[in-house]
Amino acid sequence: MRNVYILAVAQALSAAGMMTVFLLGGIIGSELAPRPELATLPVSLTIVGLAATAIPAALLMERIGRRDAFVASSAFAALAALVVAWAVVQSSFTLLCAATFALGANLAFQQQHRFAAAESVPPGRVSQAVSVVMVGTLVAASVGPQIALMLKELVPGHEYAGSFVGVALLCAAAALVLTRVAPGPGHAVEATTGAARPLAVVLRQPAYLLAVAAAVVSYAVMSFIMTATPISMHVHDHHSDTDTAWVIQSHLLAMYGPSLFSGRLIGRIGVRAGMGIGLALMLACVVIDSTGRDLMHYWWGLVMLGIGWNLLFVAGTALLTTTYDPAERYRAQAVNEFSVFGTQALASLLAGPAIHLLGWRTLNLATLVPLVLFAAALLAWPVQRSRNSRT
Repeated sequence: MRNVYILAVAQALSAAGMMTVFLLGGIIGSELAPRPELATLPVSLTIVGLAATAIPAALLMERIGRRDAFVASSAFAALAALVVAWAVVQSSFTLLCAATFALGANLAFQQQHRFAAAESVPPGRVSQAVSVVMVGTLVAASVGPQIALMLKELVPGHEYAGSFVGVALLCAAAALVLTRVAPGPGHAVEATTGAARPLAVVLRQPAYLLAVAAAVVSYAVMSFIMTATPISMHVHDHHSDTDTAWVIQSHLLAMYGPSLFSGRLIGRIGVRAGMGIGLALMLACVVIDSTGRDLMHYWWGLVMLGIGWNLLFVAGTALLTTTYDPAERYRAQAVNEFSVFGTQALASLLAGPAIHLLGWRTLNLATLVPLVLFAAALLAWPVQRSRNSRT
């Protein structure tokens, strides 16, 4: 388990830095953007960077190994964070956007920490290893926003530049920690023997389509609302940055905290029930957000959003693993990942113009479209399921 604990520490350090991007990117963007509707572009480009780098990151790790790729990516992220700080000092929106895109690229590598942990333990301890790494994200959600606010005045006369100097230090520390990861290919979790069906056959399965839809809807709605929240709270409704940080921090804890038990819960109540509860909580978020703009409206809405995201995403992932054979898993997973992060990037890009043009209430109501469509698909799934022996 030594590798697992090292990766958990690195996850905590890296994720704490990324929390700063999601908390402050929109606020800084609102100050530097040439037009108000571009305020959330730096945050959106972080997600675009993740989506654009997901496949190259996997290829690089295959070529040079996970450890070296992790170290190089964290070091690169430290440099990118310093560029963000410099962009704040220079009041350069273009430089800010380029640097946050680069930070997003590091996320593609950071997402692989859990897989590296799983490969370093016997098959019977895989879920435990993944849970330990996710504890690192919980720690990051707890301390990341506080570190960002504590360092915001570090560079005199340039608010928030110091926060990203802190991000650079966190990423550099993660790179140093990751040098301690023992190299190696890891164990083969399962054999990849057997004839693979054509990809189109796999993708046409109702269960596969529902699993991908669950992941896409959960990430898109979550990203759309979360990206707009700091702008709506701090810029439009004039809540303090401390209150805004508290809401975002609570949301992140609500996203990752349930992972310690949601897998077991879904195993007991079933995938369909897990998806239904997650969907209901995301709908509750929309209702709460649409009824008021006080601090507690934001807090309850974002907490419901986080828990709902977790249940819907974990249930969708559990269903996805039942829809392909070992020889098909890489292609099937690749389509899922591209669909999820590509849609998330689009949702985040649309959040800036939406909060400016539509306002907070209408922005939230717009998410009813994908949520209701997914509800209809979920209700129809048992009928389709009975017609497909593979699901």
